[in-house]
Order: sequence, then structure tokens, then C-alpha cells
Amino acid sequence: MTLAWSGVREKTLVGLTSLRSSYPPMLPKLNKKRGLFVLTRIEEILAWEQRTDTERDTRFVELGRYLCEVRAGQYWRLQNLHSFDEFLERRFPDSRRKAYYLMSIHEHLPPQARKDLKEVGWTKGLELAKVARRDREGFDCATWLHKARSMPKEEFRREVERELTGRETELHEIIYFKIYKSQIPVIEQALETAALMLGTDKSRGYCLEMICADFLAGANLENGNPEILLQSIIRFFAFLPDRDRDTFLERVNGNVS
Repeated sequence: MTLAWSGVREKTLVGLTSLRSSYPPMLPKLNKKRGLFVLTRIEEILAWEQRTDTERDTRFVELGRYLCEVRAGQYWRLQNLHSFDEFLERRFPDSRRKAYYLMSIHEHLPPQARKDLKEVGWTKGLELAKVARRDREGFDCATWLHKARSMPKEEFRREVERELTGRETELHEIIYFKIYKSQIPVIEQALETAALMLGTDKSRGYCLEMICADFLAGANLENGNPEILLQSIIRFFAFLPDRDRDTFLERVNGNVS
């Protein structure tokens, strides 16, 4: 907020003007007994969550094996069903994809790897199956099982992706936020336009980054932060195909010279 005072424009802050105080608040009296109880409960809950996740992984490995057996033995007929797909549709009403994922682990991994699946869990087993499907008889079971046991889930997933694609992958995070239905057309159109510029192989995350970089570049074009403008241009350059990168560099060098 800006105020005019005696002909001089004076800028003031709204709300708290200082976080420093000559009289800091008194520290609460430490209740050692209650504090130890609370900290112990937190550790117990976190340990329970870890055990639950491990048990879920183990159960899903077993579930995949049984699903394969149901299909092979046509046990779905015992419930008067007409097909295995009908059986899955009833057991997995939201999505049958997970069932097929669980089954693919047992279908593609060699017997010696399937014996240790309960130890590594279904999420790592799914990554193992990707490598085994590619390598077939040449699958190095012992090496990959060791990596699955010793690496955290996300690190192992990146290791498998690096093996299959030959590229390093960035850490990622899934972000959720609410939008209104009236906002969807504008957002979809912006993402589609960015996708056409970047190429259809780019994910929506890259498209959103390009839109944000474009906004930041425009906002800081005049009298803005040159560092933000530079970072936006660098990100734009990274999105360009090789041919367009060469054209960009030629024009930049031509303007400099």
C-alpha cells in the first residue's frame, strides 16, 4: 500500500512490520513424560506404516501368482462366469490394469527370480519383469535381484529406466491441485498448443513448464529480474529439437558479432 504524506510518497508494509521483538516469548515448560510418550507413538505409527507397505507388497506378489493360476486352470468357471476377463471385471471393478501388471511379473521372470519376489515386493518385481522381458534368456537374475533388495523403490525404478533407455531420469513429484470445470477448456488449449510446439512425445509436465517459462520470460522482459529471464530462455532452448537449436545459436552469434 502506498500513502501520500506531506507531499512525499512513502511505502509501508501491510500487516506485521517487524518479526523481531525485545521480549521473546517464554519457552513452554518441558513435560518429559508426555514428550517421550508422543515421540514413541510417532515412531510406532511410522513403523506400522512401513510394515503395512511391506505386507501389501508381499500379498500382491502372491495375488499375481494366484491370478495366473486362475487363468491357466480356468477356475473362473467355478463361479459360473463366462471368461477370465469377466472374473477380473468383478474383482477389479475400477481397473483391470493392476491385475495384468501383477500377472506380468510371474509371466516374464524366470523361476529363480519368482522365488524371491516376496522379499522384494510387487513394485520392484514389476521393474524386474521389464528387464527380463527385454533380455529373455540373457537376464542376469542374480545381479538384478541384488539391486532390487539393496535399493529403495524410486532409486531402483530409475536404475531400470536407465538400463532400458540409456538415459538418466530426473526425480519427479506428482502435484495435485483443484481447478474448476470452467477453467478446463483454457488449460487444455494451452497444453495442446504447447504440445504442438514441443512435439507430441513430450509429457504434459514439460508442456506446463514451457507455459510457465514463457510467462516468466514475458513478465521479466522489461525492468524485471534478468536471472529469471535467463533461466526461462535456457529452459526454452532445452526444449528445442537439434536443428532448431543450431538455428538459434547461429542467430544469437550473428547478433553478437
